[in-house]
Amino acid sequence: MTTALERARSGDERAFGELVEPHRRELLVHCYRLLGSHTDAEDVLQETLLAAWRGLAGYEERAGLRTWLYRIATHRCLNARRDASRRPVEPVPPFPPPEPTRRSEVTWLQPWPEPAVEAVESVELAFVTALAHLPPRQAAALVLRDVLDFSTAEVAALLDTTPTVVKGLLQRARGGVRDQPRPAAAVERDLAARFAAAYVAGDVAGVVALLTDDAWLAMPPAPHEYGGRAAIAAFLAPSFVSRDREVELVPTSAAGGPAFGVYGGGRAAALIVLTCREDRIAAVTRFHLPELFARFGLPDQLRGASADIARQSSHGIAQS
Repeated sequence: MTTALERARSGDERAFGELVEPHRRELLVHCYRLLGSHTDAEDVLQETLLAAWRGLAGYEERAGLRTWLYRIATHRCLNARRDASRRPVEPVPPFPPPEPTRRSEVTWLQPWPEPAVEAVESVELAFVTALAHLPPRQAAALVLRDVLDFSTAEVAALLDTTPTVVKGLLQRARGGVRDQPRPAAAVERDLAARFAAAYVAGDVAGVVALLTDDAWLAMPPAPHEYGGRAAIAAFLAPSFVSRDREVELVPTSAAGGPAFGVYGGGRAAALIVLTCREDRIAAVTRFHLPELFARFGLPDQLRGASADIARQSSHGIAQS
């Protein structure tokens, strides 16, 4: 009786699907970690599977199929990381923003929409952002070794290098990624509720009071980033004043953490993701990407029942 691998090698696409389907989701998550963009991860996953299909005849079974697929996916991600064309166009703000604390080169970030993954912390925005600021090979070595638990020798084989080089990559990568555990779920819910109430009310002081002293505000795909309470307040003040429509927040989650769909005049405007540390908010990331709403189960517009739910949520958190 022929195996699925033998049938796939003979051109049976259904057999190939049987081989790769058990690995599809974890490969998507892997691509997301390395690319920081759900959209890019989906594209690279398709490239990976196509390359695997075309290269199946050359698969020598020296390593397991899963490892072989990770090798293809990792190299495709490294190529994508080096491709400057993937950087989105910088949006034009609706008001003159104050001078940012810094301008980020990592403007393609997107949050992970699904809360239930094997290791939630490995797709949290803070971790993925840190990976995005690492050189590509350092990021790949860190994910393969510390997240996926491949051995140093296996990582070396996957990256076409030596164990000694991998150890060096890991040492540098680990120094650039800090371990910042999330607070208890009840603390996150309280912070999210208080943030939403202040944000909907346009209360700059109320938002800033929830932040850590070294908090950051980022707005992908805009490169502007504001660090510290004073700089964030300086940005929020004209932002809130410039509102010409009622603002409503609809709660959702990103990688299991607090997030909100922001609606202006009932239309999707942005997605806010909060990064919480201890009893404060360490980062507010506002994604000016309404096209992400569907992935988070959010409507493009608030109409009828959905609008009522949004208003009840906004009013409820404002009173909590």
